[in-house]
Amino acid sequence: MSDRQENNNYAAAHDDYALTPVPEHSRRGLLSMSAVMLGFTFFAASMWTGGTLGQGFRLWPDLIIVILAGNLILGAYGALLGYAAAKTNLSTHILARYAFGSLGSKLPSMMLAITQIGWFGVGVAMFAYPINKFMDIPNLPLILGGGIVMTYTVVVGFKAIEWLSAIAVPAILILGFTSVATAISDTEGGLDTLMSLNPAQSMSMAVGIALAVGSFISGATLTPDFVRYARNRRVGVIATLIGFTFGNSLMFVFGAVGATATGMADIAEVLAYQGLLGAGIALLVLNIWTTNDNALYAAGLGLTNITGLKRVHLVLAAGAVGTLLADFLYNNFVSWLVFLSVSLPPIGGIIIGDFYLRCKAHYPAPAGCDFKRINWAAMAAWACAICVSVLSPDDGLFSIAPLNAILTAMVAQVLFYKVIYRKDAAALGSAARS
Repeated sequence: MSDRQENNNYAAAHDDYALTPVPEHSRRGLLSMSAVMLGFTFFAASMWTGGTLGQGFRLWPDLIIVILAGNLILGAYGALLGYAAAKTNLSTHILARYAFGSLGSKLPSMMLAITQIGWFGVGVAMFAYPINKFMDIPNLPLILGGGIVMTYTVVVGFKAIEWLSAIAVPAILILGFTSVATAISDTEGGLDTLMSLNPAQSMSMAVGIALAVGSFISGATLTPDFVRYARNRRVGVIATLIGFTFGNSLMFVFGAVGATATGMADIAEVLAYQGLLGAGIALLVLNIWTTNDNALYAAGLGLTNITGLKRVHLVLAAGAVGTLLADFLYNNFVSWLVFLSVSLPPIGGIIIGDFYLRCKAHYPAPAGCDFKRINWAAMAAWACAICVSVLSPDDGLFSIAPLNAILTAMVAQVLFYKVIYRKDAAALGSAARS
């Protein structure tokens, strides 16, 4: 067998059904899918967001209300996308072909891919810097080594992410609860004192919920990339809800309790302060590794939709770019990623509106579907949703900009489609009635 043929066979074996539905024999049950979704939502930045919220709210009941409200919104959004993925067994990017068109879907795929490569690079730097600070190991070998190992597990594919999550999820839970227990025992008066402490600086409930939702809304848009492996729709929805309403809420709580007890929002610094430096580094490594793998995996699927090339080759290229630019991305790209977060949530809203409201939760198989080249209704809905997000007030009932964008995109997709494609909409309505 030639080297080229062997390379093609390897790429095909690790392509993870990037452009096709996941077949029956590769689908997973609730335990496996829950572990993957928990690994996805066990995000270091969520702990830091929790630390920020912990400095702005009393632990009980204000902070708990904010955390639950924010993650219920994320859970509902992710579950709607997860149901569509579990029913069709398709990734975010192939679902986008129905809503945006075959050529139109390349734009959201490109934006999602760039964002996830950016977060991968930022994550590699987030992994290296604290270890450098606490153990005085040079940054460069940490960045290169971390990037190579994280990229390799994504090259292997969903199976490696599944194995890593099975190891990381219990470890992160143990370390997180250990930190909480230490915070309670080290505080005079224990839990009662922590729960009654007034915040250093007050934050409104609406701003807190917006912060909780905004911290992971872009990631939630990529839920179908993983939930497409669910054995059935029930497994997909339950695993998604477990990931967001339980997993992400725990990350906020871990960060918030540590911040309330120590006054520090950075979970690595909290654990070092608590005398858990080794545990803190282990938590940081596992936490960032699972999230980075999910980010790079999603980037690979997006690039596959754009180029049609093999996923494994694109993952290697994306991982190399993210690793080599990690230091630059960490110091310069975060503000750009925040800007992109304004334009990414409407993508999920458009898919939800198209799947549930326009097509009544039924898409034909992609192999036999006559996709529009560009669905201009989706493009108009996207622009409209971004405008609503930008114009959202800083406080009050309508201050949760990502939620405003999602709801606007859902409704606008259907309305604009009826206006721009009247004949198609009428034919679809007649077919649904018959």
